[in-house]
Amino acid sequence: MTESKTLPVTGGCLCGAIRYQASAPPVWVSYCHCRTCQKAYGALFGLFAAFHEDFFRFTKGQPKYYRSSAKAKRGFCTDCGTPVDFWYDGDPELGVLIGTLDHPEDWPANRRHNGIESKVAWFAIHDDLAQVRIGE
Repeated sequence: MTESKTLPVTGGCLCGAIRYQASAPPVWVSYCHCRTCQKAYGALFGLFAAFHEDFFRFTKGQPKYYRSSAKAKRGFCTDCGTPVDFWYDGDPELGVLIGTLDHPEDWPANRRHNGIESKVAWFAIHDDLAQVRIGE
């Protein structure tokens, strides 16, 4: 588990219509380079802080969800478009986009790089985190 720096962990979307709070630190923080994340976030990768659902709650508003695959959905703000979270069906942990945290600097990546088969070739990884293939 990641060490606590700022508890509760809080965050929200760009316009403030969605706010959330976690009473426990992230279980892990990981990158995902899969093609779906690249398209969903308009970036080279997604960077997620995972929270157990028992310690996480929305304190203002609710994201709208888009089913991005047969097994997962992605939440976003309908007012400003900010991507907020990611859920695998049946998983008790949700991934919150690290950029939506009020203090992202407190929670560096500590787990791995997922979807490495889709990593953009010119992007160099400069850390020692595991690099995992999730599919072609």
